[in-house]
Amino acid sequence: MKKLFIATLFLSSLAFAKPLTGEVHVKVKGMVCAFCAQGLTKTFKKMPEVEKVNVSLEEKFVHLVLKKDASLEDTKIIEAIKEAGYEGTISN
Repeated sequence: MKKLFIATLFLSSLAFAKPLTGEVHVKVKGMVCAFCAQGLTKTFKKMPEVEKVNVSLEEKFVHLVLKKDASLEDTKIIEAIKEAGYEGTISN
């Protein structure tokens, strides 16, 4: 029963995933130092869909420029931020 519940949650989260293209702005909570910003920069540079990353510690945001004809699901972006230890909200 527990496995069925987890599978249902996972599949329902996929139903709400929204593919993003072009430029993406993400507000980040919990980013307090240059090391935090550097870590998020490295996280997003590893993603093959991302062409440019700009992390602003002062403004508490991440600005992503995606490669031409590439898309990235909003859930993947938020999950990457969560795994790095922060909270993120897409502001596009």
